[in-house]
Amino acid sequence: MSKYWNKKINDAEPYVAGEQPKAGVKVIKLNTNENPYAPSPKVAEALAQFDISDLRLYPNTDGGELVQAIADREGVKPSQVFCGNGSDEVLAICFQTFFEKEGNTDLPVLTPEFSYSFYPVYESFYDLRSKTIPLREDYRLEKTDYEGVPNCGIAIANPNAPTSRAISLEDVAYICEKNPDSVVIIDEAYAYFAEPYETAVSLLDKYPNLCVVRTTSKSYSLAGLRIGYAVASEELIEGLKRARDSFNSYPTDRLAQKVAAAAISDEEYHRQCRAKIIATRKYTEDALKEIGFTMPPSSANFVFAKPPAGVDAGLLYKSLRAKGILVRYFDKDGIRDHLRITIGTDEEMRALIEAITEEIANVQNS
Repeated sequence: MSKYWNKKINDAEPYVAGEQPKAGVKVIKLNTNENPYAPSPKVAEALAQFDISDLRLYPNTDGGELVQAIADREGVKPSQVFCGNGSDEVLAICFQTFFEKEGNTDLPVLTPEFSYSFYPVYESFYDLRSKTIPLREDYRLEKTDYEGVPNCGIAIANPNAPTSRAISLEDVAYICEKNPDSVVIIDEAYAYFAEPYETAVSLLDKYPNLCVVRTTSKSYSLAGLRIGYAVASEELIEGLKRARDSFNSYPTDRLAQKVAAAAISDEEYHRQCRAKIIATRKYTEDALKEIGFTMPPSSANFVFAKPPAGVDAGLLYKSLRAKGILVRYFDKDGIRDHLRITIGTDEEMRALIEAITEEIANVQNS
């Protein structure tokens, strides 16, 4: 609290990111869904060829080469792409642009009961009402629960975080069709890890109220670069640009645009990294189940795992942390009995399984 802050900042409950270890501290970092592999070699080439004198100039407002690379990859026109500093900024601008109070009705934004924890932060900060839609058994999202519920917009992470489950394109289409007067944001931060891969971008021609948000942080290994983007109709993209240009018309810098474009253009390297992570996820799921864990089917680069009976998830999280293995624990009703575990390298996941097995044995023998 501060007398110099305005009321909104004093009342704000900011998003709490996963723990970032201090430089030089060796840990196995499986808590923030980062990619365990280096970015494409084309990123190094782009950095080596970058003309540093270009940094004296403002960047291209609309993303230029980066937007073209995204448009080519997604099969849309450049005018259907909007870039920002990570998908978090893009989502924030989406909430500002598409969702609002309507008179005294205060229609809510609909989000899943357990989902990306930045959504309620945006809702609070932008003075929006929120309504969470309960998930069904095993954290499953039911499309019909989003039918006939008055709202000013909908935001769904697909695959969902932290639960790891995905819904089908048919379900996305159903939700868009049943809410024609609301923008439906489908946050596809983890979509590339689904097997088979599918994206709601393929539905844009049919649903002008659909906005798909993507990131380069996960599958492209560029979490430190901060590039995210939205793909939608030209009408929705124009609205995002109007919002952006009302407070910061140069959000993505020249170097980031060049590097992200290089990564996105290297489809073969991207495919190889995805395949390795999906294979390691399968190993991790099988190994955890063998020692008594249960979990929803994962379509992401993490698993949402419940320890066997008698093993407290919070205590297991602390024990792993003491061993130098970071996973994510959410101390919230309904999910505090689970751990969200990022998929790392094969070596890292074997170390995790070994540490968990040891901790479970200690609990069972105590």
